[in-house]
Amino acid sequence: MEMKFNIRGNKVEVTDAIKNYIETKIGKLDKYFGNPEELTATVVIRVRGTEQIVEATIPAKGFILRAEESHKDLYAAIDLVSEKLERQIRKNKTRIRKHNKRKENMTEFIIDFEVTPEEDEERTIVKRKQIEMKPMSEEEAVLQMNLLGHEFFVFTEVETGVTCVLYRRKDNNYGLIETN
Repeated sequence: MEMKFNIRGNKVEVTDAIKNYIETKIGKLDKYFGNPEELTATVVIRVRGTEQIVEATIPAKGFILRAEESHKDLYAAIDLVSEKLERQIRKNKTRIRKHNKRKENMTEFIIDFEVTPEEDEERTIVKRKQIEMKPMSEEEAVLQMNLLGHEFFVFTEVETGVTCVLYRRKDNNYGLIETN
């Protein structure tokens, strides 16, 4: 069985040829899943200037695989996304194995493939930092983040007392994650 696909274009027509190419390239990842028919890959294609942007998300139980790539050639962008998703699986083989043992109801990853030493490098937390979260408005948080030159900023929203994460998106706008 094969994984299902939800392919859509944002201001781009998704032809049968494009759809078939995506299903072929990303469908090659089926070999990493025990039950690929239970998965639905969502692929969104959009255009920014001359760049073709392909974003793919595969929500598996316990994991969400996500990749986004852009290229002037749509087919090259699809190739890059497919390669990036496969790298994520291969690079995180050890973590996936540990996670599979803890979660019985999780989509089974097939992890009996060979990994190069650089792919299997276990990443560790090398720095811990404690911060004082002064209550501030979203506008002040944007200013602070820009002054620090960071890609994200954690703060407490002054009016609600909610801890928020402000981050810079690839389109240079901002995103805000609010905790509950």
